[in-house]
Amino acid sequence: MKFLDQAKIYVRSGNGGAGSASFRREKFIEYGGPDGGDGGRGGNVVLECVDGLNTLIDYRYAQHFKAETGHHGMGAQRTGGAGKDVVLRLPRGTQVFAEDNETLLVDLTEIGQRVVLCKGGDGGYGNLHYKSSTNRAPRRADKGWPGEERSVWLRLKLIADVGLIGLPNAGKSTFLSTNSNARPKIADYPFTTLHPGLGVVKVGAGSDAREFVMADIPGLIEGAHEGAGLGTRFLGHVERCRALLHLVDGTQDDVAGAYRTVRAELRAYGGNLARKKELLALNKTDAMTPDDIEAKRARLAKASRKTVHVISAVAGHGVQPLLHELMKLVEKQRAPQREAA
Repeated sequence: MKFLDQAKIYVRSGNGGAGSASFRREKFIEYGGPDGGDGGRGGNVVLECVDGLNTLIDYRYAQHFKAETGHHGMGAQRTGGAGKDVVLRLPRGTQVFAEDNETLLVDLTEIGQRVVLCKGGDGGYGNLHYKSSTNRAPRRADKGWPGEERSVWLRLKLIADVGLIGLPNAGKSTFLSTNSNARPKIADYPFTTLHPGLGVVKVGAGSDAREFVMADIPGLIEGAHEGAGLGTRFLGHVERCRALLHLVDGTQDDVAGAYRTVRAELRAYGGNLARKKELLALNKTDAMTPDDIEAKRARLAKASRKTVHVISAVAGHGVQPLLHELMKLVEKQRAPQREAA
């Protein structure tokens, strides 16, 4: 399935049905009186957060959604039925913005969450509604109220436990493919990954096995927060991750500079990205000598002031201890939510 994380759609709720101006006419009933029923309510446009979706591709080709108009009232005191709602099924993490693409209207973060985006118009009254002691034969019947319409932007921010970040060709896709069920595209040129990928990582075995969701975020370069490279579009996916795994390509000359470049982009983007818990790993050590590994590990540790994990995603060296550290970090981040629930 093709990945799409942004789409613009037009939605419109249904108009209310018109009321009926009717009089009872039957044989031997001389004064039947008014019996026009009310119109039905128009259908709503409802947003529903569902499980099993991780893309907005359904809204790439179908972009207009209109709810049903309420049914009109009829004689014999028959009230019109309500129009059918239009339910838009959206993946968890979808944000809905107004047409200016800046004003946030809805943020869908929980499975099963339902929000009425456009309310259907109320039905009009029939002449039976206006019958009174002083007005025995009203001929007034109202039209239904109009529904609401608007154009909105859908923007998906993937919700994952761990986000993989780093410069292009840092080995993020390889790490995800070797440790999860994901199969991202892997090649020896920059920007191989053009959209985020999700994978479930299993840590441990048997009854003690635990899992977390990892997202491969496309490579960041200097100036990404201003639109360079793949731009800010994918930095938004990092916002919803509980923790970050920062991979640095050990085969490049300036590992400290590579680390600083990505950290600078996170700080410049904002959204508290720079404050997220982060583990740092020196990758591709299978292609390095022991002396080179130690020298670059020391330079990276000095620049980051963090513990540097030495790994090789291809050969699997040092990966399992790193996954256990990630699992501990994820469970620590999950604990406050469990207590709140």
